[in-house]
Amino acid sequence: MIIVSGHLRVHPHDRDRFLELSRPAVSAARTTAGSHDFAVSADPVDDDRVNIYERWADRDTLEAFRGDGPSDDIAALIANAEIQEFTTVPSDARG
Repeated sequence: MIIVSGHLRVHPHDRDRFLELSRPAVSAARTTAGSHDFAVSADPVDDDRVNIYERWADRDTLEAFRGDGPSDDIAALIANAEIQEFTTVPSDARG
């Protein structure tokens, strides 16, 4: 399983627009086979922060969905990104 987690920084005046532009990707991810969770949300404390959380079945599914990355409209709004990716081992496979 692949987990992608972190946050982006956008100008506070652009955050609502960023979230609205992200809606189609969130909807598409949530209906993609192999996507277990996908969220893009406003941080309740920092008005320039957008929290990111994704959980995927495997690398192939993640990369197929991601394609070329965010659209130019969305990418232009991102001032900074601190995103990390983790590969997990299912608990039943730890033996």
